[in-house]
Amino acid sequence: MENYRLRKNERVTRETEFDSIVRKGIRYTTQNFTIIIYRNTLELRRLGISVSKKVGGAVQRNRVKRLVREFFRIHKKKLPRCSDFLFIARPGSSQLNYRSLCEELLGFCEHVSAPEPGKA
Repeated sequence: MENYRLRKNERVTRETEFDSIVRKGIRYTTQNFTIIIYRNTLELRRLGISVSKKVGGAVQRNRVKRLVREFFRIHKKKLPRCSDFLFIARPGSSQLNYRSLCEELLGFCEHVSAPEPGKA
């Protein structure tokens, strides 16, 4: 049985890591998210989430973060290895339910390829 946990070491937590991903990563956009991918030196896929106040109040922002974490936890094997993923929620993402979020992000997963090491 596969391990579907989201471990602490699979999360981007430091501000310097977020800054590095934003400066050097490759940007992709979907209807409700901007996704930045940056190749890391670890053997892990790591998740970072950014949801601004433009998305909604605290309840809506936390819900978007929960949905993205759940998507990443279940579907991380479909994403390129050794990469950091920063999901930036855009206004309107708080209206998504889990099914429509999954459809949008799975469509993204099908089109993404692993970025080259150290290239932006």
